[in-house]
Amino acid sequence: MGNTTGWQVIFLCGIGLWILVTSVLNVNQKIRSLTKPWVSHYVISGTPIILKIQKYQNLYLDAFFSGLSCVVSVPFYTAFLPLLFWSGHCKLARQMTLLMAFCDYIGNCMKDVVSAPRPSSPPVRRLTATKDEEENAMEYGLPSSHTLNTVCLSGYLLHYIMDYNGSNGYFTILVGLTIVFLVVGLIGLGRIYLGMHSLIDIICGLALGLGILAIWLSVSEYIDNFIVSGHNVVTFWAALSFLLMFAYPTPEVPTPSFEFHTAFNGVAFGIVTGVHQTFHQYHHENVARIFTPQLPVSAFVGRVLLGIPTILVVKFCSKALAKWILPILANTLGIPIRSTSYVPALKQSGYNIQKLFVFSKQTLFDVDTGIRLIQYAGLAWSVVDLVPSMFSYLGL
Repeated sequence: MGNTTGWQVIFLCGIGLWILVTSVLNVNQKIRSLTKPWVSHYVISGTPIILKIQKYQNLYLDAFFSGLSCVVSVPFYTAFLPLLFWSGHCKLARQMTLLMAFCDYIGNCMKDVVSAPRPSSPPVRRLTATKDEEENAMEYGLPSSHTLNTVCLSGYLLHYIMDYNGSNGYFTILVGLTIVFLVVGLIGLGRIYLGMHSLIDIICGLALGLGILAIWLSVSEYIDNFIVSGHNVVTFWAALSFLLMFAYPTPEVPTPSFEFHTAFNGVAFGIVTGVHQTFHQYHHENVARIFTPQLPVSAFVGRVLLGIPTILVVKFCSKALAKWILPILANTLGIPIRSTSYVPALKQSGYNIQKLFVFSKQTLFDVDTGIRLIQYAGLAWSVVDLVPSMFSYLGL
């Protein structure tokens, strides 16, 4: 790959400049003032369509669309991706993880920039069968994250399967595209049926997903080559993760979107760090794959039974360690902090410490953001580094 330091510095400086420009010129507020009125108009005018679809509501459709939404939700992908790593399809797993993080960042940025409402309930019936759906309902509506993620991940999965199996027949492609279209269509219909989105949200999620997928397919190999064999990968990605905490719009009203972005930002950093350090040991293309003599189903089950508890323990320990270290580090550096939930002692007024000259008296940084970033980075690192090391040691 050669020395990549030059483009890394230029890229990070570009993000820093973007943060400065958007802050000084109030770009996010200007975009919101231009886009929110007409988006809100289409959300309101789309209410009759939702009510017509909900006329056919019954317990079976409620269960079907609620279950379908859970299957393509962020928690599902969070649980599914580690299994994909441990099954031997490492390239697919890391590509889908990074693509998921990219989709989450772009989609949530758009949600909070536009700050468009969801369909009004009532008259629309909103069905939130799970806690995750209740949290999703607290986010803004445009675009539909379920539609966006489904388009990108199912599209990339189809591309990977076709490329992996060397299938170029028209019939195979037609069958694959039909399945993808069917899944995406059901997801979009389901989000409207559940009262979570209007038609404009689904259309925007579909269009944005196709755009992101096209971009990802053109750059994914370059990104993958950089991760597995580039220079200064960990340093670059750590700086990128830090900058992305600030390269995020402020919504009209606080929503969980930034928390979701922070979590996937940490996951991406943990995955990149672990894969870069252990690629030749556990993540190259010749590793044992499930349903082969080298990795029978029984061994894969053993991996799951060992791996899942391990990564949960690492997640808990990472969070506890971050809750202890970050306040001390902030105190040492003179950074004023507060905590919205993780550190009870900081919930009220934050640390009353001497501030550096770059911070105003009103500036209090939420330490929970750093804690969440470290927590999920530790979780992801354990998936691709610690746990595979345990598999190797135990012969799984």
